[in-house]
Amino acid sequence: MRLKERTIAIVLGGGKGTRLYPLTMDRAKPAVPFAGKYRLVDIPISNCINSGIRQIYILTQFNSASLHNHISNTYIFDTFSNGFVEILAAEQTNQTDTWYQGTADAVRKNLKHFHDQNADYYIILSGDQLYRMDLKDMLDRHIACGAELTIATKPISREQATGLGIIGCDSEGIITKFYEKPANDLDISEYKVADSLLHASLGKHVDASNEYLASMGIYIFNAKTMEEVLNNDKTDFGKEIIPDVIKQRKVATYLFDGFWEDIGTIKAFYETNLDLASINPQFNFYNEMMPIYTHRRHLPATKVNFCNISSSLTSEGSIITNAYIVNSIIGVRTIIESGASLDGVYCMGASFYETEVEKTANAKKGIPNIGIGRGTIIRKAIIDQNARIGDGCRIGIDDIPRQEGDFAMYSIHDGIIVINKNAVIKNGTVM
Repeated sequence: MRLKERTIAIVLGGGKGTRLYPLTMDRAKPAVPFAGKYRLVDIPISNCINSGIRQIYILTQFNSASLHNHISNTYIFDTFSNGFVEILAAEQTNQTDTWYQGTADAVRKNLKHFHDQNADYYIILSGDQLYRMDLKDMLDRHIACGAELTIATKPISREQATGLGIIGCDSEGIITKFYEKPANDLDISEYKVADSLLHASLGKHVDASNEYLASMGIYIFNAKTMEEVLNNDKTDFGKEIIPDVIKQRKVATYLFDGFWEDIGTIKAFYETNLDLASINPQFNFYNEMMPIYTHRRHLPATKVNFCNISSSLTSEGSIITNAYIVNSIIGVRTIIESGASLDGVYCMGASFYETEVEKTANAKKGIPNIGIGRGTIIRKAIIDQNARIGDGCRIGIDDIPRQEGDFAMYSIHDGIIVINKNAVIKNGTVM
Protein backbone atom coordinates (compact mmCIF):
# COMPACT_ATOMS: atom_id res chain seq x y z
CA MET A 1 0.00 0.00 0.00
CA ARG A 2 1.33 3.45 -0.88
CA LEU A 3 2.63 5.64 1.96
CA LYS A 4 -0.06 8.27 1.69
CA GLU A 5 -2.76 5.59 1.96
CA ARG A 6 -1.28 4.40 5.26
CA THR A 7 -1.63 7.88 6.76
CA ILE A 8 -4.70 9.62 8.14
CA ALA A 9 -5.01 13.27 9.08
CA ILE A 10 -6.80 14.53 12.17
CA VAL A 11 -7.81 18.20 12.19
CA LEU A 12 -8.48 19.61 15.66
CA GLY A 13 -11.47 21.93 15.44
CA GLY A 14 -10.95 23.49 18.85
CA GLY A 15 -13.41 24.20 21.63
CA LYS A 16 -15.96 26.99 21.94
CA GLY A 17 -13.71 29.40 20.05
CA THR A 18 -14.13 32.10 22.69
CA ARG A 19 -11.18 34.11 21.34
CA LEU A 20 -12.99 34.40 17.99
CA TYR A 21 -16.37 35.32 19.50
CA PRO A 22 -18.80 36.59 18.13
CA LEU A 23 -17.73 34.95 14.85
CA THR A 24 -18.17 31.62 16.65
CA MET A 25 -21.52 32.53 18.18
CA ASP A 26 -23.47 30.31 15.77
CA ARG A 27 -20.73 28.26 14.09
CA ALA A 28 -17.75 26.06 14.90
CA LYS A 29 -14.36 27.76 14.66
CA PRO A 30 -13.28 25.77 11.55
CA ALA A 31 -16.44 27.00 9.76
CA VAL A 32 -15.66 30.72 10.19
CA PRO A 33 -15.57 32.41 6.72
CA PHE A 34 -12.08 33.42 5.64
CA ALA A 35 -10.50 35.43 2.79
CA GLY A 36 -13.84 36.28 1.19
CA LYS A 37 -14.85 32.85 -0.09
CA TYR A 38 -13.20 30.17 2.08
CA ARG A 39 -13.66 28.66 5.53
CA LEU A 40 -10.82 28.23 8.05
CA VAL A 41 -11.07 24.45 7.76
CA ASP A 42 -10.27 24.66 4.03
CA ILE A 43 -6.62 25.43 4.89
CA PRO A 44 -5.61 22.16 6.64
CA ILE A 45 -7.83 20.08 4.34
CA SER A 46 -6.23 21.62 1.25
CA ASN A 47 -2.75 20.98 2.64
CA CYS A 48 -3.70 17.33 3.10
CA ILE A 49 -5.17 16.96 -0.41
CA ASN A 50 -2.19 18.70 -2.02
CA SER A 51 0.09 16.29 -0.14
CA GLY A 52 -1.81 13.24 -1.36
CA ILE A 53 -3.44 12.53 2.02
CA ARG A 54 -7.16 12.01 1.48
CA GLN A 55 -8.36 10.28 4.62
CA ILE A 56 -9.19 13.19 6.89
CA TYR A 57 -11.11 13.49 10.15
CA ILE A 58 -12.31 16.80 11.65
CA LEU A 59 -12.85 16.76 15.44
CA THR A 60 -15.30 19.31 16.80
CA GLN A 61 -18.07 19.65 19.34
CA PHE A 62 -19.61 23.16 19.27
CA ASN A 63 -22.11 24.56 16.75
CA SER A 64 -21.14 21.99 14.15
CA ALA A 65 -24.18 22.31 11.82
CA SER A 66 -22.61 24.85 9.43
CA LEU A 67 -19.36 22.90 9.43
CA HIS A 68 -21.20 19.70 8.52
CA ASN A 69 -22.97 21.55 5.71
CA HIS A 70 -19.73 22.97 4.31
CA ILE A 71 -17.84 19.66 4.47
CA SER A 72 -20.63 17.56 2.98
CA ASN A 73 -21.14 19.97 0.07
CA THR A 74 -17.45 20.51 -0.68
CA TYR A 75 -15.24 17.47 -0.17
CA ILE A 76 -16.72 14.66 -2.23
CA PHE A 77 -14.17 12.09 -3.42
CA ASP A 78 -14.76 9.47 -6.08
CA THR A 79 -15.27 5.83 -5.08
CA PHE A 80 -11.88 4.78 -6.49
CA SER A 81 -9.71 7.03 -4.31
CA ASN A 82 -10.87 5.78 -0.87
CA GLY A 83 -10.77 9.42 0.18
CA PHE A 84 -13.06 11.13 2.68
CA VAL A 85 -13.39 14.11 4.97
CA GLU A 86 -15.45 13.11 7.99
CA ILE A 87 -16.56 15.14 11.00
CA LEU A 88 -16.37 13.45 14.39
CA ALA A 89 -18.35 15.48 16.90
CA ALA A 90 -18.26 14.75 20.63
CA GLU A 91 -20.67 11.95 21.46
CA GLN A 92 -21.96 10.06 24.47
CA THR A 93 -21.09 6.38 24.62
CA ASN A 94 -21.31 3.56 27.14
CA GLN A 95 -17.72 4.41 28.14
CA THR A 96 -18.03 8.19 28.51
CA ASP A 97 -20.68 10.89 28.68
CA THR A 98 -18.32 13.91 28.69
CA TRP A 99 -17.36 16.33 25.95
CA TYR A 100 -13.79 16.66 24.70
CA GLN A 101 -11.66 17.92 27.58
CA GLY A 102 -8.73 18.97 25.38
CA THR A 103 -6.84 18.15 22.19
CA ALA A 104 -5.44 14.84 23.41
CA ASP A 105 -8.75 13.81 24.96
CA ALA A 106 -10.55 14.50 21.66
CA VAL A 107 -8.17 12.20 19.78
CA ARG A 108 -8.30 9.52 22.49
CA LYS A 109 -12.09 9.35 22.40
CA ASN A 110 -12.04 8.75 18.63
CA LEU A 111 -9.33 6.09 18.43
CA LYS A 112 -12.00 3.46 17.79
CA HIS A 113 -13.00 5.32 14.63
CA PHE A 114 -9.40 5.68 13.45
CA HIS A 115 -8.81 1.95 13.84
CA ASP A 116 -11.11 1.34 10.88
CA GLN A 117 -8.42 2.76 8.55
CA ASN A 118 -5.59 0.56 9.87
CA ALA A 119 -3.15 3.46 9.52
CA ASP A 120 0.58 3.43 10.25
CA TYR A 121 0.85 7.19 10.77
CA TYR A 122 -1.37 9.92 12.23
CA ILE A 123 -0.93 13.57 11.28
CA ILE A 124 -2.39 16.01 13.82
CA LEU A 125 -3.28 19.44 12.42
CA SER A 126 -4.84 22.61 13.80
CA GLY A 127 -8.04 24.05 12.35
CA ASP A 128 -7.16 27.74 12.85
CA GLN A 129 -3.81 28.32 11.15
CA LEU A 130 -2.88 29.79 7.78
CA TYR A 131 0.06 28.14 6.00
CA ARG A 132 0.91 25.99 2.99
CA MET A 133 2.99 22.89 3.70
CA ASP A 134 3.94 19.71 1.86
CA LEU A 135 2.97 17.20 4.54
CA LYS A 136 4.45 14.39 2.46
CA ASP A 137 7.88 16.00 2.89
CA MET A 138 7.36 16.11 6.64
CA LEU A 139 6.28 12.46 6.63
CA ASP A 140 9.40 11.49 4.66
CA ARG A 141 11.54 13.24 7.30
CA HIS A 142 9.66 11.41 10.09
CA ILE A 143 10.30 8.00 8.54
CA ALA A 144 13.90 8.67 7.45
CA CYS A 145 15.09 9.60 10.96
CA GLY A 146 13.24 6.74 12.66
CA ALA A 147 11.32 8.99 15.03
CA GLU A 148 8.16 7.99 16.87
CA LEU A 149 6.93 11.59 16.80
CA THR A 150 7.89 14.50 14.54
CA ILE A 151 6.94 18.09 15.36
CA ALA A 152 6.79 20.84 12.73
CA THR A 153 8.73 23.88 13.93
CA LYS A 154 9.35 27.39 12.68
CA PRO A 155 12.44 29.54 13.33
CA ILE A 156 11.47 32.60 15.37
CA SER A 157 13.08 35.43 17.32
CA ARG A 158 13.31 35.70 21.13
CA GLU A 159 10.56 38.34 21.11
CA GLN A 160 8.14 35.97 19.39
CA ALA A 161 8.94 33.08 21.73
CA THR A 162 6.82 34.33 24.63
CA GLY A 163 3.52 33.07 23.26
CA LEU A 164 4.71 29.76 21.78
CA GLY A 165 6.10 26.37 22.79
CA ILE A 166 9.89 26.42 22.32
CA ILE A 167 11.79 23.36 21.11
CA GLY A 168 15.35 22.44 22.06
CA CYS A 169 17.15 19.96 19.78
CA ASP A 170 20.59 18.65 18.88
CA SER A 171 22.47 19.27 15.64
CA GLU A 172 20.64 16.37 13.96
CA GLY A 173 17.22 17.84 14.74
CA ILE A 174 16.35 15.34 17.47
CA ILE A 175 14.31 17.11 20.16
CA THR A 176 15.71 17.01 23.69
CA LYS A 177 13.59 19.53 25.57
CA PHE A 178 10.47 21.68 25.38
CA TYR A 179 9.37 24.90 27.13
CA GLU A 180 5.80 26.21 26.95
CA LYS A 181 5.50 30.00 26.51
CA PRO A 182 8.65 31.30 28.27
CA ALA A 183 8.36 34.70 29.96
CA ASN A 184 10.18 37.66 28.38
CA ASP A 185 12.73 37.89 31.18
CA LEU A 186 13.55 34.17 31.26
CA ASP A 187 16.96 33.08 29.97
CA ILE A 188 16.31 30.40 27.33
CA SER A 189 19.64 30.70 25.51
CA GLU A 190 20.16 26.94 25.92
CA TYR A 191 17.27 26.49 23.44
CA LYS A 192 19.04 28.31 20.61
CA VAL A 193 19.11 26.24 17.43
CA ALA A 194 22.38 25.38 15.69
CA ASP A 195 23.06 27.35 12.51
CA SER A 196 24.17 24.13 10.80
CA LEU A 197 20.75 22.57 11.34
CA LEU A 198 18.93 25.64 10.02
CA HIS A 199 20.97 25.83 6.84
CA ALA A 200 20.98 22.06 6.26
CA SER A 201 17.21 21.80 6.68
CA LEU A 202 16.08 24.97 4.93
CA GLY A 203 18.81 25.19 2.32
CA LYS A 204 18.71 29.00 2.10
CA HIS A 205 19.53 32.17 3.98
CA VAL A 206 17.92 32.27 7.41
CA ASP A 207 17.25 35.48 9.34
CA ALA A 208 19.99 35.69 11.98
CA SER A 209 17.50 36.90 14.60
CA ASN A 210 15.46 33.69 14.32
CA GLU A 211 17.52 31.68 16.81
CA TYR A 212 14.76 29.57 18.34
CA LEU A 213 12.34 26.91 17.10
CA ALA A 214 8.64 27.18 17.93
CA SER A 215 6.22 24.28 17.76
CA MET A 216 3.56 24.86 15.10
CA GLY A 217 1.13 22.42 16.71
CA ILE A 218 1.53 20.04 13.74
CA TYR A 219 2.52 16.50 14.69
CA ILE A 220 3.17 13.16 13.00
CA PHE A 221 2.89 10.10 15.25
CA ASN A 222 3.56 6.47 14.56
CA ALA A 223 0.11 4.97 15.06
CA LYS A 224 1.28 2.54 17.76
CA THR A 225 3.10 5.34 19.60
CA MET A 226 0.11 7.65 19.67
CA GLU A 227 -2.15 4.99 21.10
CA GLU A 228 0.41 4.19 23.80
CA VAL A 229 0.99 7.81 24.88
CA LEU A 230 -2.78 8.43 25.02
CA ASN A 231 -3.34 5.48 27.35
CA ASN A 232 -3.91 7.80 30.32
CA ASP A 233 -6.16 10.65 31.38
CA LYS A 234 -4.01 13.56 30.15
CA THR A 235 -6.07 16.01 28.11
CA ASP A 236 -3.73 18.29 26.12
CA PHE A 237 -1.01 17.56 23.54
CA GLY A 238 1.03 20.75 23.94
CA LYS A 239 1.04 21.00 27.72
CA GLU A 240 1.10 17.34 28.77
CA ILE A 241 1.55 14.68 26.07
CA ILE A 242 4.35 16.24 24.00
CA PRO A 243 6.69 17.10 26.95
CA ASP A 244 6.36 13.54 28.27
CA VAL A 245 7.01 11.93 24.88
CA ILE A 246 10.16 14.04 24.40
CA LYS A 247 11.55 12.68 27.69
CA GLN A 248 10.88 9.05 26.86
CA ARG A 249 10.99 8.53 23.06
CA LYS A 250 12.79 9.63 19.91
CA VAL A 251 11.21 12.86 18.72
CA ALA A 252 12.37 14.74 15.63
CA THR A 253 11.80 18.26 14.38
CA TYR A 254 10.74 19.25 10.88
CA LEU A 255 11.83 22.81 10.07
CA PHE A 256 9.43 25.00 8.12
CA ASP A 257 10.29 28.54 7.01
CA GLY A 258 7.21 29.54 5.01
CA PHE A 259 4.41 31.82 6.12
CA TRP A 260 2.55 30.53 9.17
CA GLU A 261 0.02 32.38 11.29
CA ASP A 262 -2.22 31.30 14.15
CA ILE A 263 -5.52 33.10 13.50
CA GLY A 264 -7.33 32.20 16.69
CA THR A 265 -8.11 35.76 17.90
CA ILE A 266 -10.22 38.57 16.45
CA LYS A 267 -7.13 40.78 16.03
CA ALA A 268 -5.10 38.07 14.26
CA PHE A 269 -8.12 37.10 12.15
CA TYR A 270 -8.70 40.69 11.06
CA GLU A 271 -5.05 41.52 10.33
CA THR A 272 -4.38 38.24 8.50
CA ASN A 273 -7.41 38.70 6.27
CA LEU A 274 -6.63 42.30 5.36
CA ASP A 275 -3.01 41.44 4.60
CA LEU A 276 -4.32 39.12 1.85
CA ALA A 277 -5.63 42.22 0.05
CA SER A 278 -2.30 44.06 0.18
CA ILE A 279 -0.06 44.48 -2.87
CA ASN A 280 2.45 41.89 -1.61
CA PRO A 281 0.59 39.62 0.84
CA GLN A 282 2.57 37.34 3.11
CA PHE A 283 0.44 34.36 2.07
CA ASN A 284 -0.07 33.64 -1.62
CA PHE A 285 -3.48 32.26 -2.62
CA TYR A 286 -2.41 32.48 -6.27
CA ASN A 287 -0.52 29.19 -6.33
CA GLU A 288 -1.81 26.79 -8.97
CA MET A 289 0.45 23.96 -7.80
CA MET A 290 -0.99 23.91 -4.27
CA PRO A 291 -4.43 25.56 -4.41
CA ILE A 292 -6.73 26.17 -1.47
CA TYR A 293 -10.02 24.36 -2.10
CA THR A 294 -13.50 25.38 -1.02
CA HIS A 295 -17.17 25.00 -1.90
CA ARG A 296 -18.14 25.68 -5.53
CA ARG A 297 -21.06 28.09 -5.51
CA HIS A 298 -21.57 28.60 -9.27
CA LEU A 299 -22.13 32.34 -8.74
CA PRO A 300 -21.91 35.02 -11.44
CA ALA A 301 -18.93 37.33 -11.64
CA THR A 302 -18.93 40.40 -9.41
CA LYS A 303 -20.50 43.49 -11.00
CA VAL A 304 -18.72 46.80 -10.36
CA ASN A 305 -20.50 50.05 -11.30
CA PHE A 306 -18.55 53.36 -11.18
CA CYS A 307 -16.37 52.39 -8.20
CA ASN A 308 -12.98 53.31 -6.78
CA ILE A 309 -11.46 50.06 -5.46
CA SER A 310 -7.82 49.57 -4.44
CA SER A 311 -5.81 47.03 -2.42
CA SER A 312 -8.94 44.94 -2.01
CA LEU A 313 -10.39 41.54 -2.89
CA THR A 314 -13.91 41.10 -4.25
CA SER A 315 -15.45 37.63 -4.22
CA GLU A 316 -17.88 36.31 -6.80
CA GLY A 317 -21.56 37.14 -6.93
CA SER A 318 -21.31 40.66 -5.52
CA ILE A 319 -22.83 43.90 -6.85
CA ILE A 320 -20.96 47.10 -5.94
CA THR A 321 -22.26 50.48 -7.08
CA ASN A 322 -20.56 53.88 -6.89
CA ALA A 323 -18.55 52.91 -3.82
CA TYR A 324 -15.12 53.75 -2.43
CA ILE A 325 -13.34 50.62 -1.15
CA VAL A 326 -9.74 50.40 0.06
CA ASN A 327 -7.77 47.81 2.08
CA SER A 328 -10.84 45.59 2.31
CA ILE A 329 -12.19 42.14 1.48
CA ILE A 330 -15.65 41.75 -0.01
CA GLY A 331 -17.20 38.31 0.48
CA VAL A 332 -19.58 36.40 -1.78
CA ARG A 333 -23.00 37.91 -2.67
CA THR A 334 -22.18 41.26 -1.06
CA ILE A 335 -24.49 44.10 -2.12
CA ILE A 336 -22.95 47.57 -1.62
CA GLU A 337 -25.14 50.55 -2.49
CA SER A 338 -24.26 53.95 -3.96
CA GLY A 339 -22.08 56.29 -1.94
CA ALA A 340 -20.82 53.68 0.52
CA SER A 341 -17.22 53.90 1.74
CA LEU A 342 -15.22 51.02 3.24
CA ASP A 343 -11.68 51.27 4.60
CA GLY A 344 -10.10 48.30 6.37
CA VAL A 345 -13.27 46.20 6.31
CA TYR A 346 -13.78 42.47 5.98
CA CYS A 347 -17.33 41.99 4.74
CA MET A 348 -18.20 38.27 4.75
CA GLY A 349 -21.14 38.70 2.39
CA ALA A 350 -24.34 36.70 2.31
CA SER A 351 -25.47 33.09 2.02
CA PHE A 352 -28.41 33.98 -0.27
CA TYR A 353 -29.89 36.74 -2.44
CA GLU A 354 -33.04 38.55 -1.34
CA THR A 355 -35.94 38.71 -3.76
CA GLU A 356 -37.65 41.99 -4.60
CA VAL A 357 -40.74 40.79 -2.74
CA GLU A 358 -38.67 40.17 0.40
CA LYS A 359 -37.00 43.57 0.11
CA THR A 360 -40.35 45.34 -0.20
CA ALA A 361 -41.81 43.50 2.78
CA ASN A 362 -38.77 44.29 4.95
CA ALA A 363 -38.76 47.96 3.89
CA LYS A 364 -42.32 48.34 5.22
CA LYS A 365 -41.03 47.10 8.58
CA GLY A 366 -38.03 49.44 8.53
CA ILE A 367 -35.58 46.59 8.00
CA PRO A 368 -32.65 47.34 5.66
CA ASN A 369 -31.64 45.03 2.84
CA ILE A 370 -28.80 42.55 3.34
CA GLY A 371 -25.54 44.33 2.56
CA ILE A 372 -24.24 47.88 2.94
CA GLY A 373 -26.72 50.76 2.50
CA ARG A 374 -26.42 54.06 0.63
CA GLY A 375 -23.91 56.58 1.95
CA THR A 376 -22.78 54.33 4.79
CA ILE A 377 -19.16 54.77 5.92
CA ILE A 378 -17.31 51.92 7.68
CA ARG A 379 -13.75 51.77 9.01
CA LYS A 380 -11.82 48.95 10.75
CA ALA A 381 -14.61 46.43 11.04
CA ILE A 382 -15.64 42.85 10.37
CA ILE A 383 -19.14 42.45 8.94
CA ASP A 384 -20.41 38.91 9.47
CA GLN A 385 -22.69 37.07 7.05
CA ASN A 386 -26.18 38.28 6.19
CA ALA A 387 -25.79 41.51 8.16
CA ARG A 388 -28.16 44.33 7.22
CA ILE A 389 -26.55 47.76 7.46
CA GLY A 390 -28.87 50.61 6.56
CA ASP A 391 -28.39 53.92 4.78
CA GLY A 392 -26.27 56.74 6.19
CA CYS A 393 -24.61 54.72 8.96
CA ARG A 394 -21.24 55.70 10.44
CA ILE A 395 -19.35 52.72 11.85
CA GLY A 396 -15.87 53.19 13.33
CA ILE A 397 -15.64 56.75 11.96
CA ASP A 398 -16.36 59.25 14.70
CA ASP A 399 -13.87 59.88 17.46
CA ILE A 400 -16.02 58.69 20.35
CA PRO A 401 -15.16 56.44 23.32
CA ARG A 402 -15.84 52.78 22.53
CA GLN A 403 -16.35 50.20 25.24
CA GLU A 404 -14.83 46.81 24.53
CA GLY A 405 -17.28 43.94 24.89
CA ASP A 406 -20.22 42.10 23.36
CA PHE A 407 -23.50 43.89 22.68
CA ALA A 408 -26.85 43.14 21.07
CA MET A 409 -25.88 43.45 17.40
CA TYR A 410 -22.13 43.94 17.56
CA SER A 411 -18.92 43.44 19.55
CA ILE A 412 -15.71 45.42 19.95
CA HIS A 413 -12.44 43.54 20.50
CA ASP A 414 -8.96 45.09 20.26
CA GLY A 415 -10.56 48.20 18.79
CA ILE A 416 -12.11 46.21 15.94
CA ILE A 417 -15.87 46.46 15.49
CA VAL A 418 -17.55 43.14 14.64
CA ILE A 419 -21.11 43.29 13.28
CA ASN A 420 -22.84 40.03 14.20
CA LYS A 421 -24.19 37.50 11.75
CA ASN A 422 -27.79 38.41 10.77
CA ALA A 423 -27.48 41.73 12.61
CA VAL A 424 -29.85 44.59 11.71
CA ILE A 425 -28.22 48.03 11.85
CA LYS A 426 -30.89 50.63 11.12
CA ASN A 427 -30.55 53.76 8.98
CA GLY A 428 -28.40 56.53 10.43
CA THR A 429 -26.77 54.41 13.15
CA VAL A 430 -23.52 55.82 14.57
CA MET A 431 -21.27 53.22 16.14
